[in-house]
Amino acid sequence: MQTLLIANRGEIAVRIARTARAMGLRVAAVYSDADRHAAHVAAADTALCIGPAPARESYLDIPKVIDAALRLGADFVHPGYGFLSENAAFALACQDAGLVFVGPPVSAIEAMGSKAGAKAIMVEAGVPVVPGYQGEDQSLDTLVAEAGRIGYPVLLKASAGGGGKGMRRVDTEAEIAEVIAAAQREADAAFGDSRMIIEKYLLRPRHVEFQVFADSHGNAVHLHERDCSVQRRHQKVVEEAPAPDLDDALRAKMGATAVTAAKAIGYAGAGTVEFIVDADGYYFMEMNTRLQVEHPVTELITGTDLVEWQIRVARGEELPCSQADIGVTGHAIEARLYAEDPDKGFLPQTGRLDRLRFPDAVGGVRIDAGVREADEVGIHYDPMIAKVMAWGSDREQAIDRLHRALGATEVAGLNTNIDYLGRIIDHPSFRAGDVHTGFIEDHASDLAEAGTDDLRLKLCAAVAVATHRRGAVSAKQPSSPWEVSDGWTPFGALSTTALLDGPNGEERYEVANSEMGFIVSQGEESWSVSGTIAGDGEMDLTIDGERLFGRVHVSAGALGGRAMVTSDGRRAQYVWIDPVGASGSSEGGAGRLEAPMPGRIVKVSVSDGEQVARGATLLVLEAMKMEHAITAPADGIVTAVHVAEGAMVEEGVDLVAFEPEAAP
Repeated sequence: MQTLLIANRGEIAVRIARTARAMGLRVAAVYSDADRHAAHVAAADTALCIGPAPARESYLDIPKVIDAALRLGADFVHPGYGFLSENAAFALACQDAGLVFVGPPVSAIEAMGSKAGAKAIMVEAGVPVVPGYQGEDQSLDTLVAEAGRIGYPVLLKASAGGGGKGMRRVDTEAEIAEVIAAAQREADAAFGDSRMIIEKYLLRPRHVEFQVFADSHGNAVHLHERDCSVQRRHQKVVEEAPAPDLDDALRAKMGATAVTAAKAIGYAGAGTVEFIVDADGYYFMEMNTRLQVEHPVTELITGTDLVEWQIRVARGEELPCSQADIGVTGHAIEARLYAEDPDKGFLPQTGRLDRLRFPDAVGGVRIDAGVREADEVGIHYDPMIAKVMAWGSDREQAIDRLHRALGATEVAGLNTNIDYLGRIIDHPSFRAGDVHTGFIEDHASDLAEAGTDDLRLKLCAAVAVATHRRGAVSAKQPSSPWEVSDGWTPFGALSTTALLDGPNGEERYEVANSEMGFIVSQGEESWSVSGTIAGDGEMDLTIDGERLFGRVHVSAGALGGRAMVTSDGRRAQYVWIDPVGASGSSEGGAGRLEAPMPGRIVKVSVSDGEQVARGATLLVLEAMKMEHAITAPADGIVTAVHVAEGAMVEEGVDLVAFEPEAAP
C-alpha cells in the first residue's frame, strides 16, 4: 500500500486525507506542538510531530518535513495550499529524496513564484496584464517613482506570495513610504521575501479566476471559472461558480487564455489563473501553482474531485477527460467562516470553540472544516474555522441554501463572521450579482447592521441563562434544600435575573417559575414560556403559544458568559452578565491601550512623552500572519510605552499608557 504524506494542516489536510483514503492510500501527517490533537492528525493513519507551534519551526521547515516523510514511509507528498505549496525548493527537495511531489514541476513553480517574472512570461505569451512595475530595483526611491509614473491609486503586492499578505492600496504619494515599509515587513514574515511589485489599482473590478489542470502528456483543460470578488483586506470571503453575469464570449476567451498560460510554462497538475476584469477587458494577475481554498465550488458544479485528479496526475496518469467533457451543472457558493470580529476591523480572534455544530450535509450543503468542538484557535495559524458551501440548480437556490446553512451553524466561545456572511449573501446587490472587489467597502454600513433583535430568541436566551445560573448555584451545595433549583422559596416562586447585552444594549429580564414553566418579565411586560432545553442544548420552547425548535448554548466566565440561540435559520448571541459578580468589578484604568490578541510587537513608532494625533500609529502587532496597527484613540500624550519591538505579548497586556488631551 502506498503512503501519502500531507504537509499541511487544517481543513485542506482533512480533505486530502478523505480523498486519499478513498483511493486506497495510507495517510500520513505532520503536526506542530500546537496541533497535537488537531483534526488533521486524527484523520491520518500515522503522524509525526515536527516542531514548535511557529510555522517557521515546523510546517515551513523543509528538512523536518522531508525527514518526516521518509520516516513515515511516504511515497507521495501533498502540500495542500499555503505553507510550502508553492515553494520550488520544497518541490525539489521532495524530488531529491525520491518522493513524488503532488504538484506542478519545479520549473513551473519557479516561473510563477515571482509575480514579476510571471507577468513577464505572460506578456511574452500574449496574455494581457495590468500596467505596473515588477523590476529588480527595490529601493524606496525607485518604488516611489514607479508608483508616481503608474498613477495613483496603486496596489502594492508581495512578489513571492498571495492571500492578501503584503498587499496594500496606496492613494497618495504622502503615504507610500510608510505603506511600503509595512507591506515589506508583512511579506517577509509570510514568505521570507520582501520584494514588491506595483500595479495600477482598478476601480470596481471583478476578480475572476479559472481552474486549470494539465498532465505530463501534453493535455491541458480548464474547469470553468469562479468569481472571488467579495473580499476584505484583499482576502476572499465569498466565492462562487460560475461567475454571475459574465458574457459567454468573454468567458470562453478567458478560459482559452488560462489554458494558454498553463501551457506557456509546461504546467502539470492543478493551478489557478487569476484575472482582474473591468469594463475595458480582463488582465492577468497571477497564477497559483496549487489548489485554491475555494476549489470545492468548482467540484460542486463539475462533479469532480480535484484532489483525486492531482494524485492521479502525480502518478503519471492522463487527465480523465477532455475539455468538451467538462460541463457545468447548477451553481455553487462558498462562505469562509473565520474566527474574527467584523465590527472591529475583522480583527482575528483566539480562544476555545465551546460549541461547533454544522447542519447535516444534505440538500446541496457541504462543510469542509479543519477544527472541531473544544479545539483552540491560536495565534500561529490562519483563523479560518470552516468553509460552508451550498449547491443549487440555479444561483438563487444556492444562495438560499447557503443562507439557511449559515443560520443553522452553531459556533460559540469566540467571535466569528458567521452573521456577517449571512448579511453579505442576503444583500440585494449580491443577490442581483452586482459584485466587485470593493463590495464590502461600498456596503459597509449595510453589512455592519446587527440585524433584527428577535424578541423570541432573546426570551429563549433569558430562560437559558436563568436556568444556567440556578444550576451553577445548586452545584455549590447540592445537599442544601435552600440551593435546590425547583422554583420553591418561602416567599413565592423563584425568580432569577438574566442580564443580557445585545444589539439594543444591556437589558434585564426576570425569569420566575410558574405552573406551566416560566414567566419572563421586563418592566410591565411579561411572557409565558414553557417547554424544555435538554442537556445537549436541544430546545423546544413555546412562547405565548408559539413553538420554537432549535438549539441553545450557554458558556460561563468569571463575570458571566455568552448565550447563543439558533432557531429556524435565525441566530442570536448575547453576552450575559452575572449581576452579583459584575457589581464588584471595576473597569481598567483610563488611558490604557491593551493588546487585542496575543502576538508579536514588530514596530514601536512612539516614545515616552510623545505628543500624537488621533489615529496615529503607536505600534504594530503581528498575529495570525497579519499586522494590526494600534492607533491613538484621541489627540494626546503617550505617557509610557510598556513593550519593545520583538516582544511576545498576551491578550490584555498593557502596551501603551495614554493621556487624552483635555477638552477645551
